[in-house]
Amino acid sequence: MLVVVLADTHIPRRAKGLPDGLTPHLEAADLILHAGDLLVEDVLYELESYAPVRAVKGNVDGWDVRLPETLEFEAGGVGVAMIHDAGPKKGRRSRMARRFPGARAVVFGHSHIPWLEDEDGLLLLNPGSPTDRRRAPEHTFALLRMDDGEVRAEILAL
Repeated sequence: MLVVVLADTHIPRRAKGLPDGLTPHLEAADLILHAGDLLVEDVLYELESYAPVRAVKGNVDGWDVRLPETLEFEAGGVGVAMIHDAGPKKGRRSRMARRFPGARAVVFGHSHIPWLEDEDGLLLLNPGSPTDRRRAPEHTFALLRMDDGEVRAEILAL
């Protein structure tokens, strides 16, 4: 199962739309995850034209963006949790392990800084932002490959 992971798209404030470089990945996706700060639900509708979408609400999403603060589900035999803001780097792994004890992977956003760490049976993934890099050197997104309970992740620059 191929999963495209996005966060912090901030459309239409930071970009008019999703970058063209995402299109081939979205077309190949079996599932798309968005870890919040869409700003408008239209982004979800566009993503849903490619594949099923799972998303959480970010701190700047409008009142009309009706998404949960957290999600927990299984995909490809892998327990996945999502939250927009996973808090400070210090203590993040133990906080996320306590908050989502059934998760093998926790997807988050908020900082716009890509982060990938897979240790002690917990994969932590922030895909960065494909539209608003802030302090990160590049616009980024992530891919998850999940099959038979196994998960691999990579962060890609646009």
